[in-house]
Amino acid sequence: MFKIRTLNPISRMGLEQLPEEYYEVSDSFRDPDAILVRSYKMLDMELSPTLKIIARAGAGTNNIPIDRCTDRGIVVCNTPGANANSVKELVLAALFFSSRKIIEGVTWVNSLKKEMGEITKLVEKEKSRFAGPEIKGKTLGVIGLGAIGVMVANDALALGMRVIGYDPFISIESAWGLSRNVIRAKSLDGLLGESDYLTLHVPLDDATEGMISSKRFKAMKRGVRILNFSRGGVVRNKDLAAALKDGTVASYITDFPDPETLSMEHTLAIPHLGASTPEAEDNCAVMAACQTREFLEWGNIKNSVNFPDCEMQFSGNRRILISNRNIPGVVGQITNIMAQEKINIADMLNRSREHAAYNIIDIDGDISHESISRIQAIEGVTGVRVLYLQE
Repeated sequence: MFKIRTLNPISRMGLEQLPEEYYEVSDSFRDPDAILVRSYKMLDMELSPTLKIIARAGAGTNNIPIDRCTDRGIVVCNTPGANANSVKELVLAALFFSSRKIIEGVTWVNSLKKEMGEITKLVEKEKSRFAGPEIKGKTLGVIGLGAIGVMVANDALALGMRVIGYDPFISIESAWGLSRNVIRAKSLDGLLGESDYLTLHVPLDDATEGMISSKRFKAMKRGVRILNFSRGGVVRNKDLAAALKDGTVASYITDFPDPETLSMEHTLAIPHLGASTPEAEDNCAVMAACQTREFLEWGNIKNSVNFPDCEMQFSGNRRILISNRNIPGVVGQITNIMAQEKINIADMLNRSREHAAYNIIDIDGDISHESISRIQAIEGVTGVRVLYLQE
């Protein structure tokens, strides 16, 4: 029986993927096999020795201590694409809000409640303050062509926009889903110089933090409207303030409010509503639960952010799962121990990702506790688990 701890409320549809005969789910387990989490801050949380996997029902994982997990052999996975449609719809709404000053106009009208007899005259007199251009025929630059970026690009085309995309690391799956009418940008600065609207869909990491800075603002078309549905740190606030003040940026909409952007004119802050739909919460929970089950029952890794994705059909009597630091000689020592015990390897998969590696080894017969202990003692090995073939 596997114990699953939930650190946030998880959609019922997700929990239904964990059969009661194999899984216990609670928000109070002290020594769980797995954790399902949404936005709960785990950075200072003690990690139980029994913990094998953390599944984030969402895309961002900056609330999880990934380095500590990797050192302990704990797999961290997320659910890319599960909330893509929800975010895409909000981006499209922001596209219109950035042009037509709809929010500003509605806020102003609601301030007229005491002018009941004069509202019609006031509206006709002042409505020009909230005028803005149509998006049809304008150019949208999409930075980051993952699941969300591809959807935004395709739908913007359907709305009559010219769309340019930039993603030097686009996946094969995303490339298949992207419309052939999306123009491929040869460089980021080239895209910035052509875009009337700019939408950001990149993860926040060392390479993207502050990527939209004074240098990039100088390359932009004057009067550009920027939508940031990546993370707040992708845009450097100090440089954004200057670009808004001098007219380089006509408006800025973000789903990640902070004190600095809230004090800037021509900005609109949305309270992180990108994935706040019941459909997105269900999709993320189902995906997180299924990935957790796949790992606990079969040892397969899907959508991990700290270990390589690994998947292999069960072909032996036992399955040995080994996580280790990606250093030379570890695999050789593992197979040498098995050879000494005359264990026949039926199938084997070894994958690495940056500093971490993962091995799936199916064997005929059994393996002794002594051999497992010897494998665990190998320098660089961070975790060992043995699964039995399910009849």
